[in-house]
Amino acid sequence: MKLAQRIKAPTPAFFKQVRNIGLALAGVSATILAAPITLPAIIIQLAGYLAVAGGVATAVSQVATESDNGEKEIGGDYGQ
Repeated sequence: MKLAQRIKAPTPAFFKQVRNIGLALAGVSATILAAPITLPAIIIQLAGYLAVAGGVATAVSQVATESDNGEKEIGGDYGQ
């Protein structure tokens, strides 16, 4: 399955929840990073880590699909 087909394929329910949690983490981190007040450096650093974790969780959960026999699969053949 090519990457474009994999992204357009239906996502299983569990990975939809993971995607939503990842988007929420990224949103919270963006809010913290864009705060108009001065925050401690540790808070800014944690917000950066949250942004990375949210982005990775969202990307990985978006490419998870169900195979033809109903099993969930992650990764796979990217057009080879």
